[in-house]
Amino acid sequence: MSEAKRRAALRAEAYPFSAPLDRRRFNHYAIGTRLSIVHHVAEEVSWWSAADDRLIAVVVHDRIDDDYGWIILARDRIGRFRAVLLDTSLPSAFRAEEALRLELARVVREENIAVLGDQADTPNSPVDLLAVPDAADMAALHPYFLELLNRPARSPGRAVIREIGPWLTPKDPHLVQEFQGQGFDQRLWELYLWAAFREFGLDVELLEAPDFRCTAPGIDFTVEATTAAPSTMGPLASHPDPKTDAEIEEFLKGYMPIKYGSALHSKLTKTNAKGKHYWEREESAGKPFLLAIADFHKPATEDSPASLTFTQSALWQYLYGQRVRIEERDGALVVIPVPITEHQFGEKTIPSGFFDQPLAENVSAVIFSNAGTIAKFDRMGVVAGFAEPGVRYLRMGYRYSAASESTNGISFVDDLLSDGYEEWWTEEIQVFHNPNALHPLPIMTLMGAIHHAFEDGELKTLAPEGAVMTSYTMLLSTFRDDGAASAAPSSEDEDAP
Repeated sequence: MSEAKRRAALRAEAYPFSAPLDRRRFNHYAIGTRLSIVHHVAEEVSWWSAADDRLIAVVVHDRIDDDYGWIILARDRIGRFRAVLLDTSLPSAFRAEEALRLELARVVREENIAVLGDQADTPNSPVDLLAVPDAADMAALHPYFLELLNRPARSPGRAVIREIGPWLTPKDPHLVQEFQGQGFDQRLWELYLWAAFREFGLDVELLEAPDFRCTAPGIDFTVEATTAAPSTMGPLASHPDPKTDAEIEEFLKGYMPIKYGSALHSKLTKTNAKGKHYWEREESAGKPFLLAIADFHKPATEDSPASLTFTQSALWQYLYGQRVRIEERDGALVVIPVPITEHQFGEKTIPSGFFDQPLAENVSAVIFSNAGTIAKFDRMGVVAGFAEPGVRYLRMGYRYSAASESTNGISFVDDLLSDGYEEWWTEEIQVFHNPNALHPLPIMTLMGAIHHAFEDGELKTLAPEGAVMTSYTMLLSTFRDDGAASAAPSSEDEDAP
């Protein structure tokens, strides 16, 4: 038998054991696996699966040596996909894929896949965010957590949470309890940030305070996460609940900047038992320090969307002490900055311009996104192939386009189940850079995010073409329990300025 025939016979025997894997599903499985260095030295070429996704694999092109290799991953004892087998120095992608699929067939036939991924660093107490303790007070569970846990259409979001949970360090004894209880919004925001930082190609270490340390070759910064939460006392407890355009404008000038200011200023002045601010602590000293904020101050109701739908524009006004007036001149839209000195709601007044306040020079930037919602986790689960049967997932809104003359952008309606639909964790991240920062954050650190800077009296924005300006996600269930068709909207989110 010739060598060509022999290899063909081996392929015919081995190839039925494996199949191509959608890149988006591989990214879902490998969300905590890749090291940041990999993005610099290798390019992923193709993705593979065997044994009902108990084994996944990737073929890579070595950028340095200009050859090819493959890596096989299996789950460790707590469910994380880990690299277990690899080969390098193969002459072409075809040869690498051939060698990989031969090896996958061998592993399926000969190895115990259940223990193949076990490694020495597996913690004894893995994090399971969806497991409700037997002794838990069901009345104390957050309604959004119960929605995530019990509603069939939320199964894509549950699939994502199950994949992220084992990667979280169990050093925080309150994580699961707070995620299931009254800390749900804050903890979901932290999970979203973790996933986004991982997708940015960063190694992410969970700290006690600040919350994250993000590193990669040439990159090292820390992040403290916070939220604008509902007020239960004081002047902000009386929510204006704006309806008209005029009411919303006043709401965004007064109430919301004070809400954001309260959350951000408390982090700015907070110190630990040793009197050290976040940026003075060992993990943060001498490097960029960021605050990350989301708005959860008003939950959605049947009659109105959640606060995060329209409050983003109040943030940059407060950060930079500026608002803008848009005028049309000679057929073109002109943005005119208008300085702000303070924000007032009722009897409460605060100074504007967070980045100009004492100590704020230690905050390199403020991260914002209003996509840290169940809807985002659902969409990412659908993208990875975990849609609930009988449910359609629609996303509608407006995208940024440099060619558009409208400040609203270009409208879109996307069916998440359509061929080619793509979505990323990072696409809604906005970074507001501090012009006074002692340690500025380079834009390349979070490449692909929407970046804002106030320079020469202007708010300048670097936004990728097609960035989502605002969107609304709807779940369309084919049948209710009584057999009738139904449609139920999920959380709303405005994704960009």
